Amino acid sequence: MATVLVVEDDPFVRSALIRHLTGAGHAVRSVGTALEALREVAQVGCDVVILDLGLPDLDGSEALKMIRGLTDVPVIISTARDDETEIVRLLNAGADDYLVKPFSGEHLSARMAAVLRRSGAAPGTGQHLQVGGLRIDLQRREVLLDGAALDLTRREFDLLAFLAARPGVVVSRRELLAEVWRQPYGTDQTIDVHLSWLRRKLGETASRPRYLHTVRGVGVRLDVPTGPPRRSPEAGTEAGPGPEPAP
Repeated sequence: MATVLVVEDDPFVRSALIRHLTGAGHAVRSVGTALEALREVAQVGCDVVILDLGLPDLDGSEALKMIRGLTDVPVIISTARDDETEIVRLLNAGADDYLVKPFSGEHLSARMAAVLRRSGAAPGTGQHLQVGGLRIDLQRREVLLDGAALDLTRREFDLLAFLAARPGVVVSRRELLAEVWRQPYGTDQTIDVHLSWLRRKLGETASRPRYLHTVRGVGVRLDVPTGPPRRSPEAGTEAGPGPEPAP
């Protein structure tokens, strides 16, 4: 069971969502405005937010930015705007998934389950990942490397957690774009920039990897390192690709 916050101003859609989600065993709270949603997220919290874009007091895209300033709770956008450019913009702004209206309750449940699995909030999933000296707390979104805390952006954490859940498995760039960035396509540079910064924080470089190994022409693999720990994170010498990506 998950705690779901439904942000929807249409009373008929709202009632239908509440009826389906409670029938599926979830605890549901609902609000009809962006300001009420922000208050709920800040003061009460939840496991996942279903966010409509057409709110009466504030556009849902602006509400998404404000929610992201408060929490990393998964957000699924509910929209009637079937515009690919807008959807990509929202995913880049921090949305975890989206559904174009009208959609079925079963479709919503499937998307929710996938988002909760990725976030580590799904019931019955482990809350920690351990790969060598790397320990990832999925619930608190905290990472320790050989006992030292790492300061990761939201996207860096999602990327690292996704790879750490599949140690030794080569994950294709297409899969990373689909599952971490929630984009059906994109450029390799997007992944390379985040991998470069993540490697720096792990104290390694592309030419001297410990955890993150690039398999040319295929994808990326996270492995348990061999040999003693290197210098503290942030000490890598890899040339950065520019300013660090925003969370």
